[in-house]
Amino acid sequence: MADWIQVIVQTLITVVVLFVLTRLMGKRQIIQLSLFEYITGITIGNLAAHMSLEMKEGYLGFISLLVWVAVILFIHFLQLKSKTARDWLDGKDTVLIKEGKVLEDNLKKERITIDELMSQLRKKNVFKLSDVEFAVMEPNGIIDVMLKKECLPLTPKMLGLKVAEEREPEIVIMDGSILDEALFRLGRNRRWLKEQLEKQGVQLENVFVGQVDSSGELYLDVYDDKLQLAKPQEKPALLATLKKCEADLEMFALSTEREDVKAMYGECAAKLEKVIDRLKPYLTT
Repeated sequence: MADWIQVIVQTLITVVVLFVLTRLMGKRQIIQLSLFEYITGITIGNLAAHMSLEMKEGYLGFISLLVWVAVILFIHFLQLKSKTARDWLDGKDTVLIKEGKVLEDNLKKERITIDELMSQLRKKNVFKLSDVEFAVMEPNGIIDVMLKKECLPLTPKMLGLKVAEEREPEIVIMDGSILDEALFRLGRNRRWLKEQLEKQGVQLENVFVGQVDSSGELYLDVYDDKLQLAKPQEKPALLATLKKCEADLEMFALSTEREDVKAMYGECAAKLEKVIDRLKPYLTT
């Protein structure tokens, strides 16, 4: 076999083996590297390059690679079973700011300058040290930040407001094609989708992507970026109709002279008001 053919074959085999072994080691190897995993990644890369070019003893590279993977899997097993092993291999988290006070000794321990700390805080949209209550460096080098209560953004829970529950949006149109499986998960069909497209005055083939949110509204992005689409008005219209019905009931109660009828209209208006209060979070989002 010619050398160039052997290199091609060994390279393709190496790619397949690396892919299988990486899947075997799990996603953690990709998204969260500890010190040991960083060293392992470099070593496996060197072994793979050697395996691709070695003509006579390429199989020895495969054996070495398998040994490395076996060691990695064993260490991962230890980390799952023992906190001591996790602390020794991955390291412990380090508190950098506590109760609003920067811990200079811990910065020196992790060899982090104040400029680097501020850079990491800015990545978390924090620009003032005085806003930080607590900051910790995780074993993977990421700095997590907890703001002081007065600096936290307002949430509906803080205001005592109820909001509609959100579920995962579904993409139902991609590159002008309907994704029937996504429609099925939403309990919708093509007829409903085509009606929504007609309301917004858009042809299916002109849609780059279409997504349905948890409230059932369809968002469209078309190929023509200059085209302005009509916004869905079903929820605002429904809320306005319910409020009009409530006002009509109150007006009927005021316009009648019969006490029993007045009480009936008033009771219905009160019940409808409660229904509107419960539905408002769903109709205003």
